[in-house]
Amino acid sequence: MRSLPHAIVPPYLLARIAAAAEPRFARAAKAARKTLAVDPNLRRERTRLRLSVDGGALVAEPAPAPNRTISDAKGLEHLPGEVVRGEDDPPVADSAVNEAFDGLGSTYDFFWDAYGRDSIDAQGAALDATVHYGRDYDNAFWDGERMVFGDGDGEVFRGFTGSLSVIAHELAHGVTEREGGLVYQGQSGALNESMSDVFGALTEQHALGQTADEATWLIGEGVFTDAVEGRALRSMRAPGTAYDDDVLGRDPQPAHMDGYVRTTDDDGGVHINSGIPNRAFYLTAAELGGHAWERAGRIWYRTLTGDLPPTATFSEFADATLRAAAAEYGEDSEETRAVRAGWIGVGVIEDELTQP
Repeated sequence: MRSLPHAIVPPYLLARIAAAAEPRFARAAKAARKTLAVDPNLRRERTRLRLSVDGGALVAEPAPAPNRTISDAKGLEHLPGEVVRGEDDPPVADSAVNEAFDGLGSTYDFFWDAYGRDSIDAQGAALDATVHYGRDYDNAFWDGERMVFGDGDGEVFRGFTGSLSVIAHELAHGVTEREGGLVYQGQSGALNESMSDVFGALTEQHALGQTADEATWLIGEGVFTDAVEGRALRSMRAPGTAYDDDVLGRDPQPAHMDGYVRTTDDDGGVHINSGIPNRAFYLTAAELGGHAWERAGRIWYRTLTGDLPPTATFSEFADATLRAAAAEYGEDSEETRAVRAGWIGVGVIEDELTQP
């Protein structure tokens, strides 16, 4: 079972819904089957003033600004759809359009504020999105050029524009692609997914001004309807606990290498095994405290934008984060020790103190 490239809802979850026999989920089952059948391989410089206070004086500095365009597919499976809101346009009556517009802006702001990155390509690329894709389409995805949002089936999934972590997750796939990419298969594919979860969670935390201990560390919180026993698609704090539902089953993500899933489905388990590096990042961020994007996030960003092989394994990626931490903060720094503890905590690297 191959996954939809860079889609937020994993194929194993859609497959469970597609097989649902309960009458209350008849529409959802039909929608999931249709979603699984869709192939999503469809393929001006702006500034603004940032205001701050320095020693009691108001300081105005020019900063890059996003260039967003939202289109409406009107229930069809054709892209891009009709343009319904541009960068300089006011909010419209359609909440999905406004949520997508705001979510793109929040993601842009996160990458610029945290890492000085001007859009996906670091060169001010336009941010485009399409809403109302398909009928009862149960997913959101990045197609290499734009964000695409389905409205959900209304029984299992709500619309996907309401989750900032979903929007940022998908845009972060574009960042990974522009930085040389991580092959979407096996462990490198799971790292690809994990990087998007990391930046999805950090974007949400940045927008809310949350510290690591205040954040939920949930990806896709709110995308399920009230009929589902679950809070989100994934939990970075506790992989395997995001949902436990009679129809959807239990969240299959492992939190440690002891539970690593070997499978040919889902491009080698990219959405499943991403729980392991997700947990490593959470452990690192929790150990450091404060705003997770400032130190833990910077290390992961420096790793992604450094000399990372596209087929990196978990252990190779862990080594790269340790090198990035040492280069940024020092070999024996608190940050480097926290990174090491995070990877030890999920069994990717061994604790030297326990070795014979």
